[in-house]
Amino acid sequence: MRLDVNAFLGAYPWRRVPGTAPEAVLAAMDRVGLDEAWVSHLPGMFWKDPTEGNAWLLDAARHHRRLHPVLAVHPLLANWRDVLRQARGAGAPAVRADPTFYGIDPAASPMLALAAECGASGVPLVMSVRLEDLRGRHPNDRADDLPPWAVRRLLRAHPDVRILVMSADRGFIEEVHFGSTPEEARRCWWDIAWIWGPPEDHLATLLRTVGTERFVLGSGQPLRIPETSIARLDLLDLTPEQRALLEHGNAAALRGR
Repeated sequence: MRLDVNAFLGAYPWRRVPGTAPEAVLAAMDRVGLDEAWVSHLPGMFWKDPTEGNAWLLDAARHHRRLHPVLAVHPLLANWRDVLRQARGAGAPAVRADPTFYGIDPAASPMLALAAECGASGVPLVMSVRLEDLRGRHPNDRADDLPPWAVRRLLRAHPDVRILVMSADRGFIEEVHFGSTPEEARRCWWDIAWIWGPPEDHLATLLRTVGTERFVLGSGQPLRIPETSIARLDLLDLTPEQRALLEHGNAAALRGR
């Protein structure tokens, strides 16, 4: 079983990105041997109301059972608790909130309230540090990277909140992990889409120092090619048990299963 927790459906506003339709994402998954994927609605991240993409995402997932919808939630909209209930009812693996894309403080009271409610309701919270490197962004793309201190504050919002951070690099991960208590760090997971492999070996270092159980397979496709994340795993000296944790076991633990 091989699961990609970081995939998107839908058009990107700042440049033409091929392969954003569900069928194209599934074809890319087949190309690299991915069995299932957690998918987010990419254009909705840039909308005033990102939850307007949830219905389309749920419909796509109903037609393609290998795709599991990660519903968008915005803590300044009146419907945010409804989205959590909808996610639980639909069996969604998580909800996502991207405060820097929404233009809101990433650790102010609305985000803390959302994190606390996610903890109380047992729904994991997903957020991305970035979608693209700052150096390659369109001039109108003004979203800041998610700051590490915000993740630490959100982990303290509720004793049961579980957070998956996408597209973080080594420095970000180390700042959050070693700046958190052991109990807080056990409730935070990281995908490998933005972590360097050989020759820098950042991923191997993090698996050794932070722990294999904290990482999950994520590609960032179609903004990034899925072969890169698979190659990072292939270049590691992993036992079959460690590989299984990275490819699906840790994601199951993130969901509380």
